[in-house]
Amino acid sequence: MPTIIVLVRHGETDWNRQRRYQGHADRPLNERGRGQAVELANALADEELSAVYTSPLRRASETARIIADRLGLALEEMEALREIDVGDWQGLTVDEVRARFPERIDVAWRSGWENGETHDELAARVVPALLDLGRRHREARLLGVTHAGPIRAALMAALDVSLEELRERFGPLENGATFRFAVSEGRLERAS
Repeated sequence: MPTIIVLVRHGETDWNRQRRYQGHADRPLNERGRGQAVELANALADEELSAVYTSPLRRASETARIIADRLGLALEEMEALREIDVGDWQGLTVDEVRARFPERIDVAWRSGWENGETHDELAARVVPALLDLGRRHREARLLGVTHAGPIRAALMAALDVSLEELRERFGPLENGATFRFAVSEGRLERAS
C-alpha cells in the first residue's frame, strides 16, 4: 500500500481576491477563506488522515488549524510546503506587474522571479519533502496544506509534464483545491 498525501490549497485571502502575488507574504485568511477551510474539514472528515502538515505561512497554517482541530489531529509546520518566492512581484496586482515589469510578465511565471525562486528551485524543495513524508509514514494517509506553487510542483513531478502542459490541463488552482498523490517505491504519482 502506498502512502497517500492529500494536498490542498489554503483558503482565500484578501490578496487572492485582489489578484495580488502573495509569494512569501504572510497574509491571513479572509472570512470566505475561513469558510472554505471549514468546508475542507467537512469534506476530509472521512479520509482517515493520520497527520496534518502545513506551510508555515499564515494563510495555510490557519486553514490547516481549522481542519486539524475538526479532525482531532496534530499539526506540524513544514518549511518545504511554503509558496514559491515571487521576489519583486510580491504584493503587486497583475496590472501593477504589467506596468512595472512589462518585459517579464509573460516569462516570469515560466522561468521564475528575479530576487525570488525558479520553478526548479521550488520543485527541488517540495518533491523530496513529499517523498520523505512517504518514507516516514508508510501506508498512511496524510494532509498537506499548502499553496498553488507547491501543488503545481507535485503535479509536474507526478505526471511528468512541463509547467506549460500543466497549466493547459488544470488552469488556475482555486483556493481549497484538493489533489491526491501516492508515494510508492520512491516515486510521486497521482492518486484518485
